[in-house]
Amino acid sequence: MFVITADQRDSRSNADLVPDGVRLVERVGADRLTLPVQRNAGDELQALTASAPAALDIVLELLRDGRWSVGLGAGAFETPLPADIRAARGSVFVLAREAVERAKSASGRVAVASADGVAAEDAEAYLRLLVDLRDRRSEQGWEVADLLAEGLSQKQIAARLGITPTAVSLRAKAGGLRLEEAAIPALARTLERLDR
Repeated sequence: MFVITADQRDSRSNADLVPDGVRLVERVGADRLTLPVQRNAGDELQALTASAPAALDIVLELLRDGRWSVGLGAGAFETPLPADIRAARGSVFVLAREAVERAKSASGRVAVASADGVAAEDAEAYLRLLVDLRDRRSEQGWEVADLLAEGLSQKQIAARLGITPTAVSLRAKAGGLRLEEAAIPALARTLERLDR
């Protein structure tokens, strides 16, 4: 099981982002969430999923705009699960708490924790590399990434943006989209091994 605990950065000087964060996690996690995402504390939210790909998707979306520090815990939970995540218990929740505390001062604003510390360190290192790649992506690169995610071809994207297919390809290359496309399944498999 995976717990994502996200803490809003600079919450004292910015508007409350938790409602938007909850909606983002609901959209990305959709039916892959084990319990509904909830505000955990004043400026935090927490989500629970059994799916490593869902956990990764949620973490990456939360980190996209730089406004969250995110801890990902992998581990056991007490059964039966309550209806509200705030009442749930287990080592996975403790691990996610430890991870989010480390994430607040970590490069990439993310940390991973599990009972297998070495495997968690590996997953965290790979995740931070992917986040660094995404942090360097330009607005134009994100535009192409988002349209590809909608299922458009590069030719269709070129027509929509009024640019050449070659320009779309260059934006995709500069944005590291093919690298990310290859890294995400590998990282999801790495996270699945943490949950075994």
